[in-house]
Amino acid sequence: MSTVYDFSVLDKKGNEVKLSEYKGKVLLIVNTATACGFTPQYEELEAIYKKFKDQNFEILDIPCNQFGQQAPGTDEEITEFCHVNFGTEFPQFKKAEVNGAGELPLYTWLKSEKGFEGFDMEHKIAPILVDIFDKQGTDWRNSSDIKWNFTKFLINRDGEVVARFEPTKNLAKVEEAIKALL
Repeated sequence: MSTVYDFSVLDKKGNEVKLSEYKGKVLLIVNTATACGFTPQYEELEAIYKKFKDQNFEILDIPCNQFGQQAPGTDEEITEFCHVNFGTEFPQFKKAEVNGAGELPLYTWLKSEKGFEGFDMEHKIAPILVDIFDKQGTDWRNSSDIKWNFTKFLINRDGEVVARFEPTKNLAKVEEAIKALL
């Protein structure tokens, strides 16, 4: 059986980072974007990071430009934007794809472990996303593909995926789930 520790990602300079370096930590893996309606989540994510980082918790930020081209710019520009606007300190990796032929093997595995369970329709952006996907006429509800920026996967200390949170999920609920694993 695979765990998150079997995978690697590239840092912003293109160097391989083995996720086994995070063994024993609770991880939240997030595909992000700097020009998205969910971008303000960086602020809440940083608050969660500061609250729990000393308890063996890490957020792994993987920018992705696959959804509305909402992560423009170089890896350095994205990092600068996040530092200046949200004060982020959690690790940010090289921009990557999370769906399709060029997706990171990490994301192939994450999606196989936890599929799409639906949007939180109380979020103001959820009806907009549903409308966009319904108009595409695909069977999107039954696909495990990442639907949008700021989808999050929670990994326990054993490297197993325990939860998937769509971008519409209230971050207070995400924080509760993280706290339960710490």
